[in-house]
Amino acid sequence: MIPRPRVLFCVLAVVVAGCGGPGRTVGPASTSPGASASSSASVALSPTLSPSPSLIQPAGSFDPAAVSIALESVVDGLDSPLAVSHAGDGSGRLFVAEQGGQIRIVRDGRLVARAFLDISGRITSGGERGLLGLAFHPDFPTDPRFFVNYTDADGNTRVSSFKADSTNPDRADQASEVRIVFIEQPYPNHNGGALAFGPDGFLYIATGDGGSGGDPHENGQSLGTLLGKILRIDVNRTEGDGEYAIPPDNPFVGRAGAQPEIFTYGMRNPWRMSFDRANGDLWIGDVGQGAWEEIDAVRAGSSGQNFGWNRMEGAHCFRPAEGCEDPSLVLPVTEYGRDMGSTVIGGNVYRGSTQAGLVGGYVFADFGSGDVFLIDPAADGPTKPTITLESGASISAFGEDEAGELYATDLSSGELLRVTARPR
Repeated sequence: MIPRPRVLFCVLAVVVAGCGGPGRTVGPASTSPGASASSSASVALSPTLSPSPSLIQPAGSFDPAAVSIALESVVDGLDSPLAVSHAGDGSGRLFVAEQGGQIRIVRDGRLVARAFLDISGRITSGGERGLLGLAFHPDFPTDPRFFVNYTDADGNTRVSSFKADSTNPDRADQASEVRIVFIEQPYPNHNGGALAFGPDGFLYIATGDGGSGGDPHENGQSLGTLLGKILRIDVNRTEGDGEYAIPPDNPFVGRAGAQPEIFTYGMRNPWRMSFDRANGDLWIGDVGQGAWEEIDAVRAGSSGQNFGWNRMEGAHCFRPAEGCEDPSLVLPVTEYGRDMGSTVIGGNVYRGSTQAGLVGGYVFADFGSGDVFLIDPAADGPTKPTITLESGASISAFGEDEAGELYATDLSSGELLRVTARPR
C-alpha cells in the first residue's frame, strides 16, 4: 500500500473533494458548502429510488469480482501529476502533465530530466487550476501537434496546440502555441480539463459548470454556453476566423441559441474521460456536488445526451429536491455515495495484453478515499461498482500507453503507477 497522509485531503492541489467553498483546494472539487451527504452506495434506477439487487443489470463478459488490482511504481519525482498520455509514435514514451505547467517524459522506466514543455509562466496554478489536460494528434508525428488544456494568467480556460521540436523529439517548440478555444471562467473551480481524441479524429474537450456551488448560473442545462459540457471540434479544418471547424454531425448544429461545439451536456465537473479503443465508447467521470459521484457513458454512434446536472446529481434529484423525473435525462452507468469516496477519477476500459484477467473491465478510482473500482462496461447500468483495491494513493488520473497498458498518477507522492491485475 502506498502511504498517503490524510492531511493532504484538504491541502493538496488538484483533485480534492470537499473541504470548503470555491477555490478551496486542488482539482475537480466535489462537495460544496451546504451540500448534504448521503450514506447510501446503491445505484438508483430512477431519480428517487434505489434498486433491489434483482433489478441491477447482470454483468456481461467481464466479472469485476474475479480480479484484484495492484499499483506498481514506475517513477517518482513528478510534481502534482494530473494527466498521462502517449504520443502514438512508436517511441514507447509516456508524457505526464504536471499541474504547475510542465509536461515530463518517462522513457524506459526513467523520468527524463528536462521537461518536454514548460508553460508555467503562462498559467494560473493551484486549487483547481493549472495544466489540466493533454492529448497528442492522432497522426503524430506526421502532424507534430499536441493539445493542452490550461487555466491562463487570468484564470480562464484555454485549449491550445503546440508542436514538437523538429530537431529534438524530446522537446516542444515553446513558441508554437496556437490558441484554439477560450472559455471565460466565472469562478476558480470546476474547470473540467480532460482532452481526448475520438476514433473519429475529432478533439473532445471536457468543461466544468464554471464553479461556485450548485451551478448558480444553470450552465449545465444551458445550451447557450460551453460550460458544463463535452465539446467536439475538428482541429484539422478551420472556419471563419477560428482555429477549428464544427463537425457537421454535432447534435446541436443549426439549433437556435445553442453552441454548435456541444456534444453532450448536463455535466458538473467532468475531470477525466477516455475512449474505449475497442469500440469507441466514451467514458466520463463527473465529480459530484455533495452526495454522489458518477460515471457516465456515451455509446459509440450516439450524442446529444443530457446527463442531468444541476437538475440531478447522479441518479438523484438535486434541484428541485424532488419531482425531477424526466425521461430525457440520461442516468449514470454507475455511482457511489459519500461512504465510498468524494471525488471520482474517471479511468479506462483495459484493452492491453499483459493483464489477462482485466481485459474488458472499466477501471476508475476515487481521489478522496484512494479506492480503485471496477465495473463491467458492457452493462448499460445501473450497476454497483466493485472496490478492487484500497490503494491509499491520491489518484488524480489514468492513462494508457501505446499498447493499451494502464497507468495512474498519484498527486501527493508524485508517482507514475502501473496498473496490474491478478485473479482473486
